[in-house]
Amino acid sequence: MLEVKSRYMKKILSGLRRAVDDYMMIDDGDLNAVGLSGGKDSMTLIRALSELRKFYPRKFDVIGINIDMGFDSPTPSALADFCRDAGVGYRTVKTDIAKIVFDIRREPNPCSLCSRMRRGALYSEAEAVGARKLALGHHADDIVETFMMNMLFGSRLSTFSPVTRLDGRDLTLIRPMIYTKECDIISYAKKVALPVIKSPCPEDHATEREKMKATLSALEADYPHARGRIFRAICERGLDGYKIPSKSEKHTY
Repeated sequence: MLEVKSRYMKKILSGLRRAVDDYMMIDDGDLNAVGLSGGKDSMTLIRALSELRKFYPRKFDVIGINIDMGFDSPTPSALADFCRDAGVGYRTVKTDIAKIVFDIRREPNPCSLCSRMRRGALYSEAEAVGARKLALGHHADDIVETFMMNMLFGSRLSTFSPVTRLDGRDLTLIRPMIYTKECDIISYAKKVALPVIKSPCPEDHATEREKMKATLSALEADYPHARGRIFRAICERGLDGYKIPSKSEKHTY
């Protein structure tokens, strides 16, 4: 079983290291904060970065930061246990975001405000612990979904960047899993039984992103590899700082 688990992690690490190298995401002495929601993506990223630092030539540390949104369910102690088992630090930040968004503001479309407030809390805590980098768990599917949503809803050919220096903050966002497919993360999470925590948000799985996931899956029923070709087109055109991945003549996706 350990050999099987190791094989799945090696696949995650392969894409993660190439992304880190291609975009120079990690420097010597970095403290890399990770936005830890308790979902499969952020938990996989924590584990992968913890493994990477064992052999990566640049020395760095990792700390998971969870933003407690203030829902009725408390932040599970499983997150602290998970980070301890992975050998990384852990912080949780208690907020009233849920109360503000759902009770006070009564937002009809709460995701945008909630996202901004959550990011602000995450950025502030990352700076407070001395992190210069903040790693987010976005993967290759997220890149494609964001591109499609921006095109259809905003008439823009854009997605999020691999590396983003935040204005007015001494903090850089990095996305080390941009070469990793969501299906590989799902496979890894199942094989190692990641203690994934269900989101308490009432809007969970009722978003435009979930609709876009379904749309792309339907598209691939008629046009296999559609996601991969869209991803490749983004890299070929150099949108938002993307470039053709190193060590690969084929689609990274």
